[in-house]
Amino acid sequence: MARNEEKAQSMLNRFITMKEEEKKKPKERRPYLASECRDLAEADKWRQQIMREIGRKVTEIQNDGLGEHRLRDLNDEINKLIREKVHWERRIIELGGPNYTKYSAKMTDLDGNIVDVPNPGGRGPGYRYFGAAKKLPGVRELFEKPPELRKRRTRYDIYKRIDASYYGYRDEEDGILVKLEGPAEKKMRAAAVKEWMEMEEIKREAKKAVKSGEVVEVGLGSKILFEEEEDVIEEERMEREREEKDREKEYVVHVPLPDEKEIERMVVEHKKMELLSKYASEDLMEEQMEAKAMLNIQR
Repeated sequence: MARNEEKAQSMLNRFITMKEEEKKKPKERRPYLASECRDLAEADKWRQQIMREIGRKVTEIQNDGLGEHRLRDLNDEINKLIREKVHWERRIIELGGPNYTKYSAKMTDLDGNIVDVPNPGGRGPGYRYFGAAKKLPGVRELFEKPPELRKRRTRYDIYKRIDASYYGYRDEEDGILVKLEGPAEKKMRAAAVKEWMEMEEIKREAKKAVKSGEVVEVGLGSKILFEEEEDVIEEERMEREREEKDREKEYVVHVPLPDEKEIERMVVEHKKMELLSKYASEDLMEEQMEAKAMLNIQR
């Protein structure tokens, strides 16, 4: 009995399914060309359909175990759908719809950095790689940045960096040097003012002495004159030391020079050799040289 009920139930299910399929409209096919669509809502619907297909394929391409050939095929299909999506987005703009290209996703490398992928054809985006396709042989190298070569600086680049700070003209702008030099500058200024006032006092007393015609003993003046005298003595002593050093640096002959007798003997010997070479034969000269060599005569 249960078997007959199961058969009837299965037949009823098939009948209900057939009726529902009859009520459904025939499945619409996406137009091959976006320019064939005249309705904005239809164009937006087809764009959404392409987006769903791209999402499914991008999810599928994340699997590294699909194999190289399947990954390349999936990547080609995704790029084809992206180009088709761009056509539909351009058609939506022509029909007065929103501009979806402003918010399109950017291409990224393995580290997530945005990569500009140019299109040599100039139509639509360039070829992109998704998911595990980025790790395929020959593709990974496209996303790896070449090592940056450190460019050697030229003389022009070096001189271009030289400014006032290089010569120390801005050392006081940080405020540290001013604080350190402040006390020393005040001390030097006070010493210079004091010395100037002493000199002015000496000049005034000297003028009074000249007008009165008397020799006036000026305490500061005698002190300065005594200091000047010491300076003169010190300069004379240093001058004498320099002269002594100059005399020590005079040329010293380390080789004994010949005296007049030795020079005279050398001249006579030279003339004798000239006469012998002029009037004596070569054989006689050789015999004479051999005799001198045997007798150990140096002359």
